[in-house]
Amino acid sequence: MGDTGNSPDFVDGVRAEWARTYPQVDTSPIEVIGRITRIGSQALHQLDRALSPTGVTRVEFEILCALARADRPLRASEVTAVTMTSGASTTKHADRLAKVGLLERLPFERDGRVVLLHLTETGRALVDSELPRRVERDRRLLDGLDDRERETLAALLRRVSRNAEATTGP
Repeated sequence: MGDTGNSPDFVDGVRAEWARTYPQVDTSPIEVIGRITRIGSQALHQLDRALSPTGVTRVEFEILCALARADRPLRASEVTAVTMTSGASTTKHADRLAKVGLLERLPFERDGRVVLLHLTETGRALVDSELPRRVERDRRLLDGLDDRERETLAALLRRVSRNAEATTGP
């Protein structure tokens, strides 16, 4: 029989510690946000380890993935928007990716000051190789959930995600 979700985990321990230290504070949001954060950190750590042999960082891989999903070359500002990195970071990583032949810079016909980023065949091959592995690691994180549970979890997290995107203050 699979885990029913009742076994204590790391977040339960953290929440118990906070309850002892600050008993007057309702720490129930940690039940969800703490787990989202921890799962995200673990998934990103796994991705970092998996990408290490390729010589590409996680941020660089996200840039390559943004270009692979696009149906056209993208402006650096568009890549910045979808990867949630700074413009300076996008430029720095794009420069390195261009040097190693994973993307190329193309002139924008309507404005010579604008440069478009385009995935090279080598960059596409890297994404083609690594993306299925990433999806499989993510799939393993969801082991024990049936299709209905996964759909419910996705719908609930979508609502939380919208709240996060709508929040502008601290």
